Amino acid sequence: MAFLLTFLGKGGVGKTTCAIASAKRLASQGKRVLLASQDSSPALGIILGQAVGPEATELADNLWALQFQSAKLLEQSWEELKGLERQYMRTPFLKNVYGQELGVLPGMDSALALNQLRQLHDQYDVIVFDGHGGQDSLRMLGTPEVVSWYLRRFRQVFLESDLGKTLGPFIPPVAAAVMNVNWAADNFAQPTQEINGLLEQGKQSISDPNRAAAFLVTDGQPASTATARYLWGAAQQVGLTVAGVIARGGGAEGFAPLPVAAVPTTQDWASLMAAMPDLSLAKIAPQAVTVDLANRRVSLFLPSFDKTQVKLSQSGPEITIEAGDQRRNLFLPPQMAGLPSTGAKFQDGYLIISF
Repeated sequence: MAFLLTFLGKGGVGKTTCAIASAKRLASQGKRVLLASQDSSPALGIILGQAVGPEATELADNLWALQFQSAKLLEQSWEELKGLERQYMRTPFLKNVYGQELGVLPGMDSALALNQLRQLHDQYDVIVFDGHGGQDSLRMLGTPEVVSWYLRRFRQVFLESDLGKTLGPFIPPVAAAVMNVNWAADNFAQPTQEINGLLEQGKQSISDPNRAAAFLVTDGQPASTATARYLWGAAQQVGLTVAGVIARGGGAEGFAPLPVAAVPTTQDWASLMAAMPDLSLAKIAPQAVTVDLANRRVSLFLPSFDKTQVKLSQSGPEITIEAGDQRRNLFLPPQMAGLPSTGAKFQDGYLIISF
């Protein structure tokens, strides 16, 4: 299973350069590395000195590269959807609609890229993802958590509604007549079981520092530093570990306790590769969430935010944390699931919630 590495920062600070240098360094260490870019323009091929497309191209020993092209990914995903329809529906109605006819809606490119990353994760040791590097990348990586919440809440809302209670007795026989499956046990369970499993795998992968991490990139300019600090806090809201800071041609103040790697602005790949930080830093970086069962506390690491920027709400066993432009829905452990929150405070970059 591949380790996912990505880079966060303001546009123009050198995230793509860092991604390439890291990919080259990891490949030189004997790891099978895929450099995956969300930029479908010719720029990546020009930097690499070799054409890159939607299929993995071998650049050197242990190193491959590809570009996500949303139109082609949509065609592939549409065929998967039609396959699922054939599995569950006795009379498929999408069979005459072809992926080549479909346009890419805004935001769809991120979902398609995330699905492609999922499909590729067993083929490499490390996937270096050169995404947009801002809130778009974080929302993409946080998709499994958000979609999982929608499925949980809307399913339960429907079952508890008057409409759900009225239709409940009729759905199983109708489903059995239309589809090839029996939904008698749970009207929504079978067609969503596989999806729920994939979403859970995605959440676990993003929140595990042994499987995913990001580095912040800044050039020392005030706007770049402020953006990197904001993305540091926002990354915690999707559970992504930030392992350190890459400072290109300038200082990086205000990121303690993260380690800072000074990286030259040269285009000499050997120098850049040598300066790249090690992936092992992810294992010792502050984790997004820690639970203290003995004292009934949950601590969320939210650097760059203060109490005026954070809102909390509770619904049963879930706590919703809003910080900046990100929301996170956190499941409480069983020992705390039935307890109301009794207070919250900021301390050393952590939001500590007591129950």
